[in-house]
Amino acid sequence: MMFTGIVEEIGRVETIRRGARSAILTVKANKVLEGTHVGDSIAVNGVCLTVTSLKDDCFTADVMHETLDRSSLSTAVRNSPVNLERAMAADGRFGGHIVSGHVDGTGLIAGIERDDTAIRFTVKAAPKIMKYLVEKGSVAIDGISLTVAEVREEDFSISAIPHTVDQTILKYRDRGDKVNLEVDIIGKYVERLLSFDHDSSGKKDNDITREFLTRCGF
Repeated sequence: MMFTGIVEEIGRVETIRRGARSAILTVKANKVLEGTHVGDSIAVNGVCLTVTSLKDDCFTADVMHETLDRSSLSTAVRNSPVNLERAMAADGRFGGHIVSGHVDGTGLIAGIERDDTAIRFTVKAAPKIMKYLVEKGSVAIDGISLTVAEVREEDFSISAIPHTVDQTILKYRDRGDKVNLEVDIIGKYVERLLSFDHDSSGKKDNDITREFLTRCGF
């Protein structure tokens, strides 16, 4: 499945039942329940979860320990607001960028300030995430498709229009809050491809090099 980073609605955590290394999450929602069935995928703050049960005003999903370790869902409590998006339909419009719902890690909001009519959020992240971020590239913050405005050594900034802030949980965010981050998957594919320079016999089998990408403007 695939998401686009265009949040459909803000839901609320109804309950979270924690086990030794997992949790069962129940989320109150409205729009994302339309046409949804058990087994379908919904991104909750950018985390792809499988619907295990449905009611008229909520859905339930299991959250595995790997997801809890990598995302901010580990800190979710009752009434926490969450961004919700259903998996993209085959005939749907592609409004954001390719978002897999597999969070790469978390970051901390280091600053929030007005940027003319927009609002600039500065997020501090680990080097393993920062290396994939480029100015004018894409990043998903809590499942929201956003454009990177500036990249520094230890943090990056995005500039969100008022509509995006109002329609997502960005309007509830404050300095020090933990957010889920998913980098553009294309960068990870390129890195993986470049790591295979030779086949099993030692013969070079990859014509794509850093020099080639630089010449082509990447």
